[in-house]
Amino acid sequence: MRRGSKLWSQAGQEALQELVLPLHTQARRNELLGLYRHLQRKIEVLDRGVAEVAEQRPLSRLLMTHPGVGPITALATEVYVGDARRFPDGKALSSYVGMIPAENSSGEKRRLGALTKQGNALLRYLWREAAGQAVPQDEELKRFYRRKLAQKGLGKAKVAAGRKLGIRLWIMLRDQVEYHEFCRRRRQCGEAHAERPAN
Repeated sequence: MRRGSKLWSQAGQEALQELVLPLHTQARRNELLGLYRHLQRKIEVLDRGVAEVAEQRPLSRLLMTHPGVGPITALATEVYVGDARRFPDGKALSSYVGMIPAENSSGEKRRLGALTKQGNALLRYLWREAAGQAVPQDEELKRFYRRKLAQKGLGKAKVAAGRKLGIRLWIMLRDQVEYHEFCRRRRQCGEAHAERPAN
């Protein structure tokens, strides 16, 4: 039975439970399903604890106003980024987290490789996962993701969307603004740029 991630849904679990198996395999299945349910209960307790802590922290609450950003991502971003003003720009933040390509240059030849991955692995993972939730809910992020998907492929598009989301969260932390205010400022900057006369 192949269901991929759907196996972990309630319907998938029921289908797994209903499979007719030899006695020893049936016992093993029941044991593993029991372990899965036990672990899920433990995870739910931990998730509730993280959500409670995030709700008590003003900056985490502020980050959770961005679509796709939950308590774990918000709390980890607040804790690991720390004072957002210590980063001069988004590139410095991306470098700190390890979401920029490694560079192997010689003379006038500039070669960019895979991600450096020299920063915080947890933040990289959380930003990529949160971007998957944020992309369908944010039009500008969706356009960016689709453009990168066409240019670079799925893997690089996910990383690029995660990096862009991380930079957005950093800006929200630095300026201490909620998502709607961030969007308003972005639109305002875009309009000002469009009105600027060409040289």
